[in-house]
Amino acid sequence: MKLVTWNVNSLKVRLPQVLQWLESNPVDVLCIQETKLTDDKFPQSEIEAAGYHVAFTGQKTYNGVAIVSRHPMSDIQKNNPQFEDEQQRIIAATIQGMRIICAYVPNGQAPESDKFQYKLKWLAALENWIKAEMQQYPELAILGDYNIAPEDRDVHDPAAWEGMNLVSPEERSALRSLLDLGLSDSFRQFEQPEKSFSWWDYRALGFRLNKGVRIDHILLSASLAKRCTACVIDKIPRKWEQPSDHAPVVATLN
Repeated sequence: MKLVTWNVNSLKVRLPQVLQWLESNPVDVLCIQETKLTDDKFPQSEIEAAGYHVAFTGQKTYNGVAIVSRHPMSDIQKNNPQFEDEQQRIIAATIQGMRIICAYVPNGQAPESDKFQYKLKWLAALENWIKAEMQQYPELAILGDYNIAPEDRDVHDPAAWEGMNLVSPEERSALRSLLDLGLSDSFRQFEQPEKSFSWWDYRALGFRLNKGVRIDHILLSASLAKRCTACVIDKIPRKWEQPSDHAPVVATLN
């Protein structure tokens, strides 16, 4: 079974690329972030025509998440029931006995900003909810754009990023607290090439010069982590014309 997370940075723009990628990579579950579409504009029929089930929740211009699955979905939950939020950032479903959670964590903007405080509160609420979900679903995976680079090796130039969001001690601590619930960063279960990133700025030749950060993660509960045989970042779609600034991350489970 293959589980994938991909921030597409506008599904309206990137739908042809998503369908092209799925045709070449017939995965079981694809979690999409930043659809940037209201529900009435979501391309449900196109995705279903490609042979997938889909669950989604969105809003105009910003945020929006979706789960695309080869298998039927049940117990669909939109947003964190423990955190009142108008922003559409979470969708969850049960697929083949696994609880799949697609999350788009707030960016945070800057450590001194109100948006940063919102991010920390959002993450604390996520942790509380996941703790409860793990008691009910021992096979659980949280896929998404976390907007957190866990360690300095997940940043192309730690010195250049010092004092900025995505790498702050507070954000990294929040991610560690989530992992301490019994989750595993699937990418780090395996030996990986140095300078492995999942996001590159469109500006200043970010991708060409590999000036990226690794902020897209697939976290697995202990039972799923034992079944994980590989986790890779697929940089090919980032090379396509008018790409998302993120690349898909793919975890393989036996």
